[in-house]
Amino acid sequence: MLGFLGQFLTLNEIAVMFMFSGFIYMLFRGIPVVMALVGISLIFVLVAEFLLDPFRGTFRDIIDFDRTGIEYQKLLALSGRLFGSIVKNPVLVALPMFIFMGLMLDQSGVAKRMMQSMQKLFGGLRGGLSLTVLLIGIILAASTGVIGASVTLLGVMALPQMMNQNYSKPIATGTIASAGTLGILIPPSIMLVIMSDQLAISLGDLFMGALFPGLLLGALYIVFIVIYGLINPKAMPAPEKTGHVGWPVVREVILAVVPPMFLILLVLGSIFVGIATPTEASGLGALGATLLALFNRKLNFRVLAEVSRSTLNTSGYIVGIFLAANFFAFVLRRYGGDEIIEHMVLSAFDEPYMTVGFILFIVFLLGFLLDWIEITIIIMPLMLPVIHSLSLPIEGFDVVRDPAVVWFAILVAVTLQTSFLTPPVGFALFYLKGVSPPGISLGHIYRGVIPFVLLQILGLAIVFAYPALVTWLPAYAYGN
Repeated sequence: MLGFLGQFLTLNEIAVMFMFSGFIYMLFRGIPVVMALVGISLIFVLVAEFLLDPFRGTFRDIIDFDRTGIEYQKLLALSGRLFGSIVKNPVLVALPMFIFMGLMLDQSGVAKRMMQSMQKLFGGLRGGLSLTVLLIGIILAASTGVIGASVTLLGVMALPQMMNQNYSKPIATGTIASAGTLGILIPPSIMLVIMSDQLAISLGDLFMGALFPGLLLGALYIVFIVIYGLINPKAMPAPEKTGHVGWPVVREVILAVVPPMFLILLVLGSIFVGIATPTEASGLGALGATLLALFNRKLNFRVLAEVSRSTLNTSGYIVGIFLAANFFAFVLRRYGGDEIIEHMVLSAFDEPYMTVGFILFIVFLLGFLLDWIEITIIIMPLMLPVIHSLSLPIEGFDVVRDPAVVWFAILVAVTLQTSFLTPPVGFALFYLKGVSPPGISLGHIYRGVIPFVLLQILGLAIVFAYPALVTWLPAYAYGN
């Protein structure tokens, strides 16, 4: 087999191909992501060091041993890079702070109060519960950014009500799953924090650039629900009995919505106007969420300990993948993988925008198999040289630092949002199934998310066609 491949590929290219395929194989075997990344990397370290070394003279003409040989000194130096520059990166300090903020808001009862009050306001309308879920999903996305907490909360609070009101099971589950995933795109998003580090671009640029695309997706969902309700009223029937919506209900909604909206303004507004850095704003968000929990009389030692433990677990999981992925990338680069991948992608199409579309298609397919964290940490740095070499003609926004990279990062973020809704590793689907009442199967959830995945692709096409949706806000902010 190697002889057959060798007729078309160099030994370096075969090694890179086997590294990726071996990693995917390990994942399908159920091996944890960190173990798979480190394991496949160590295997190819041994291949380069012990198996190929005796044949240097034989293979000198077909493999670049200067790049492939893994010196022990450089592997030892890698640990200094991992625990020095990466873990100490000040941008990554925002990661646990935003996670803490989202989890504390979940425990504070703020989201539950919003859901209950808005159900009273919109629940009497046809499709009102779906609209309530989408509006709450947008607010939660801008105040928490934690997908698991958002999907679980929306499922627990809204799904029983939808079933009691005879909503279609696919439309009910699809609405909840898609609304809960908006937090991965609408800032403050932990995915954008990681992208900022991996692409070496401003986190403020990414937060501002993601705001309009995130709201665009939310608006597309709302328009779809309204139109679908008109076309198929039996799928979202109005309740038989509706109470009077008066000033007390409106007042309850205002009191429930204002605190989290103020927190959003505090965090994002301080970044957008330049008062605080994203890292400082994350601290403000964590403090604000804690004060909201205290104000609602939900803060005690048990809640604080549970939120802190969950924050530590989530942050440790992400940092563990960070370290393992950097080890994987180090070995891959020693095989010349970055240059090989760059050449393959650039040679696929002559037109720059077609190349970007090809990359997004690859990311979309990878979303069926990998989590967004692995894709962000492994794939994004490999694609960065490609985007730089394309010299994309995004003009008129010179104030933004590296606008093409910011635009590309947001395109990938929109694409990766589909990974939460596409099987077999669509985490939002399993979060929702875990809190669903009896009678709702994974089949209902799969059918329900299909139109929302198509809407995400439509939103991606709009952002692709109009880069100003990404670059206008940061350009306006810096220009003023």
